[in-house]
Amino acid sequence: MSTDSTGGGRVRASDAEREQLTQVLRATMTEGRLTLEEGEERLAKAYAATYRDELGPLVADLPGGGWHALADAPEAVSAARRYVTRHVAKVALVAGVLVGLWVLSGAHFFWPAIPLAFLFLGILRRSRWRRWYQAGPPPWARGGSGGPWGAATRGGPGPWQRGCR
Repeated sequence: MSTDSTGGGRVRASDAEREQLTQVLRATMTEGRLTLEEGEERLAKAYAATYRDELGPLVADLPGGGWHALADAPEAVSAARRYVTRHVAKVALVAGVLVGLWVLSGAHFFWPAIPLAFLFLGILRRSRWRRWYQAGPPPWARGGSGGPWGAATRGGPGPWQRGCR
């Protein structure tokens, strides 16, 4: 093993990051954006990548970096539905408790309206959450202007880019 630095600030890619990229590539192959041959070639390059900056170009020509295909996969859609269903059940339970407390308190005004409004806004936010990829972009898609989450597309670094380099 050599102690020479080959690329200044290059960061080595982990197995989890490579696997995350291969999931994106498989989803875009399923979607039909990549042919089987091209997808297999990119998968081989993804598994052979040593540094994070080698991963980004493999999905750079795909719409949204290929993340839309992964978010629209049947597994992701069903997971998002389960998540929203659990949240709605929790909100319904809290709403029932609040309304029950209001009835028992005998107040003349409906004071649970304010917390209920915030709870229902939370439901709306979580129902749209799947569209904004739940875990955020992976480390290899965080930097610069090379990906859908780069500084050039957002007008500056996103919340996940601060202090991550």
